[in-house]
Amino acid sequence: MTRQAVTATDVPPAAGPYSSAIKYNGLAFLSGQGPYDKNGTLAGSDIQSQTRQTLDNLAAVARAAGCQLNDAVQVRVYLTTMENFEGMNDVYAGYFKAPYPARTTVETGLPQAEMLVEIDATVAITP
Repeated sequence: MTRQAVTATDVPPAAGPYSSAIKYNGLAFLSGQGPYDKNGTLAGSDIQSQTRQTLDNLAAVARAAGCQLNDAVQVRVYLTTMENFEGMNDVYAGYFKAPYPARTTVETGLPQAEMLVEIDATVAITP
């Protein structure tokens, strides 16, 4: 099986040499999404608004790949400070149903200073 690139049009365009997602062997590997709408406007300055936009973007990429965010098997969350964990987690909980995907959350620097969160995922493509 060969890799198939996915381009999502409802999210900001890729800022470098990468695809919105890659479909391979029954899985969709979704590139990290941030808190900007498709026009490049920041969702807000609080973690809840930014998490909501980030997950909406990730869901749009999943749809473009022919799957649903709720079929995620692995999610990685990148926060600029773990002080935002609770606010992120409250919003995150509304986007997934049990059984919840495996998840890693780390504190790290992000490409734009105003970004508080970035999230990527691996999603099962269900027939």
